[in-house]
Amino acid sequence: MSSGVVHDGCEVPETLSLRREGAVGIITLSRPAKRNALSDRTILGLERIFTNLAPEVRAIVLDAEGDHFCAGLDLAEMAERDTLAGVAHSRMWHRAFDTIEGSLVPVVSVLKGAVVGGGLKLASATHVRVAERSTFYALPEGQRGLFVGGGGSVRVPRLVGAHRMVDMMLTGRRYDAVEGHAVGFAQYLVDDGVGLDHALGLAARIADNAPQTNFAVVQALPRIAEANPREGYLMESLMAAIAQGTDDAKGRMRDFLEGRAAKVTEDAR
Repeated sequence: MSSGVVHDGCEVPETLSLRREGAVGIITLSRPAKRNALSDRTILGLERIFTNLAPEVRAIVLDAEGDHFCAGLDLAEMAERDTLAGVAHSRMWHRAFDTIEGSLVPVVSVLKGAVVGGGLKLASATHVRVAERSTFYALPEGQRGLFVGGGGSVRVPRLVGAHRMVDMMLTGRRYDAVEGHAVGFAQYLVDDGVGLDHALGLAARIADNAPQTNFAVVQALPRIAEANPREGYLMESLMAAIAQGTDDAKGRMRDFLEGRAAKVTEDAR
């Protein structure tokens, strides 16, 4: 059953809908007639939601109405801008997607149909991606005389490598769900129609983790991975010490040592 709210009192545009199931907040792109194309109102709405998450929310699922996750930027909103205005608009997208990638809680996205252009950039800002078999990925900006925005030139190569992104931009190559899963666009590949249930199950498991562990994984791990080894090792030591020094971690370790916590088995997924 749905209960409570995902955010603390911020305005939500009509292109988004919110609900909460226990500790999992569910944000839904709600513009199916436009294949959930991203308007500025939607982008700013996502930024406000992630900036004002309710304290009860321990994980987020990002879902979409209709047959498609997101077909990219709403081209009807594209306006002629001078250079500075264009930079400011791009930086607004960066800021909004940074609030998702840098969220205090992990974000699981449910991908289906088109994950194209800005939709791929949005998906790349989430931490765990579940793709249904209808999913396909593309970056059509190269055929439209454009370059990627929304942080795509940073996040997409982290997932699949710069060489694959170059190919997609230059040739218009499209990856289907199976190919996309194999190269790293999504961590999970599921049948059509079950993506949300699978994502909710993952999010519930994530929400049950220790908050300090989720924080460390989302906030510290990407920075450690990007640092030079000497700095990375130091950050790792500091974050590990902070996490294991909490009362929560000590209690969980006692439960494990005294046989009250589950062990990892071959059947664990």
